Amino acid sequence: MFAFLEGSLVYKSPSLLYMDVHGVGYELNITLQTYAKIQHLDKCRLFTHLQVREDAWVLYGFADEEERTTFRQLLNISGVGAATSRIILSSLTTDELEQAVSGEDSKALERVKGIGGKTAQRIILELKGKLQKSNNSSSISPVKHNTTQDDALIALMNLGISKAMAENAIKKVDNASALTVEEIIKQALRAL
Repeated sequence: MFAFLEGSLVYKSPSLLYMDVHGVGYELNITLQTYAKIQHLDKCRLFTHLQVREDAWVLYGFADEEERTTFRQLLNISGVGAATSRIILSSLTTDELEQAVSGEDSKALERVKGIGGKTAQRIILELKGKLQKSNNSSSISPVKHNTTQDDALIALMNLGISKAMAENAIKKVDNASALTVEEIIKQALRAL
């Protein structure tokens, strides 16, 4: 329904943002990869995916077409929903996911919260040969955020992880104060 949205970023967190598009505010769920690319921007264009559910319409935003395409391919796999797809793309870049699939590295996928051995094998089987490189990827370098651990905690909670589990996972991250929000969240997801 929406191919992309372009507008001002009113609110940003590692998992959620509000975008003002000509006076209309859109709430978009995002991945850590997208957050890393847009966190220092005031305006941007995000490629979107709208999920219509019985109880809600949920809009997902992606910094590049490659990530959105990968998200949609993950949704087509039995047993992998939008929340799991977003956690996968928050834990692994599209390049890392492509390497895990092409190398049949189920262990890399099993390190992602919520992915067991059977689901990892199913993802590899379903995505083998389907993930393609795109030249549309931007190379915007991330800027460190002032409250990295708080932002990481909020992002983990927005991904559906309880506050207690998220706090414990963040405590397990070595040298968290020197890491970016994305690095803290990735390591915390692996620690769960």
